[in-house]
Amino acid sequence: MEKETVVRKIDNKDIEELYHDDSIKLAADIIKSGGLVAFPTETVYGLGADAFLEEAAKKIYAAKGRPSDNPLIVHIANVDDVENIAKDIPDIFYTLAKKYWPGPMTIVLKKRDIIPYATSGGLDTVAVRLPSNDIARALIKISGVPIAAPSANTSGRPSPTKASHVFEDMNGKIDMIIDGGAVGIGVESTIIDLTSDIPTLLRPGAVTLEMLRKTCERVDVDPAIEHLLTGSEAPKAPGMKYKHYAPKADMKLVRGDESAVLKYMKDRIKDCDKPVALLTVDEHKKDLEAEAKGNGGINILSLGSIKNPDSIAHNLFDILRKCDELGVEYILSEVFDESGIGKAIMNRLKKAAGFEIIDVR
Repeated sequence: MEKETVVRKIDNKDIEELYHDDSIKLAADIIKSGGLVAFPTETVYGLGADAFLEEAAKKIYAAKGRPSDNPLIVHIANVDDVENIAKDIPDIFYTLAKKYWPGPMTIVLKKRDIIPYATSGGLDTVAVRLPSNDIARALIKISGVPIAAPSANTSGRPSPTKASHVFEDMNGKIDMIIDGGAVGIGVESTIIDLTSDIPTLLRPGAVTLEMLRKTCERVDVDPAIEHLLTGSEAPKAPGMKYKHYAPKADMKLVRGDESAVLKYMKDRIKDCDKPVALLTVDEHKKDLEAEAKGNGGINILSLGSIKNPDSIAHNLFDILRKCDELGVEYILSEVFDESGIGKAIMNRLKKAAGFEIIDVR
C-alpha cells in the first residue's frame, strides 16, 4: 500500500465560504496536478480527476479496478460548461437542464475531442452532470476543469454514501477524501441519453421516469436496465455491463405478495444453518425478529419504511455494506414497487443480486 490517503472533514458552509476553504483548495490543487480526490455529491461519493487528462482517467480505473470500457461521468459547475465538452446539443437538453440541474441527473451527449476516450470509455459520447452538492460544485469551480468521477468504491462493490465507505475501499490508492458527511439521496444519478431522436433512460435515479415523461414528449427505457449486457455489447453509461453494487455474500430477491414473501423468509429462518441477512422494511422487521429470536446467525436488517421509499434509497448501500461487516454468507431481500424512485431501488437490488429472483405465492 502507498501512503495513507489524506482525509479532510468539511462541516456545513455556504458555497461562498467553500470557495475559500483550505481543504477545497488542497483538493483542487491535487485535481489540477493529475491526482485523485473523493468528494461527496447529493447521490453518492465520487472519485474525481481532471476530465481532460487521459492519464488521470486511467488512474481512476486503476484505483477502482474498473474495466476501461465503462464510461466516466463528467461533473461541471455551470450549465454553460456543457458547450465546451459536448456538441450537437439538442433543444431538449436545455429544457431538462433548466428543470433538473443542479441535481441528480446525468445527460449523455455527443462529445467534443477535448474529452479523451479514456474518460468516455472509448465512446464518442460524454455523460455530463451538474451536481447540487455545494462541496462538489465548489471543488469543480476552484479546480477550473470539469471533473470525471464515478462512484468512489472498488468496482462492483456497493457505492459509498459515507466517507468511511470510501476510506475502506480507497485508502492508500487515492490522494485525498473530502468528508462531507452522509449523502442525501443514496443512489446514483439518473442517466438519460439524448444522442438519438428519442430520449432514452439508461439508469433510473431520483429524477424518475415519471418526472422525465412529464418533461419530454417521449422517453424510452433501455432494456439493459433489466439485464446485464453481454460481453460483446458496449455500455452506453456507467453500470450497464458489469455486476454492480454487490455485497460479498450470495444474494437473492424474493418477489410475491406480502404474506407469501414473509412466509418464505420465515421458513428460511427455520432452515438456516449459516450466517444470513434478511433485508426487509420497518413494517415487517419485528415480525421477522420474533421468528429469529435465539438464532444469532440471523440478521434482520431494515432498509427503511415502505411508506417512505426515499428512506430505502438512502439506506440501501449502507445496509449492503453492513452485510459485509457482519460476515453473512447469504442474503435475501424483499422487493419493492417500481414506481417513482422504486425503479432505481430495484435496479440496484437486481444488479446486486445478479438478477436472481425467487418468485413465491
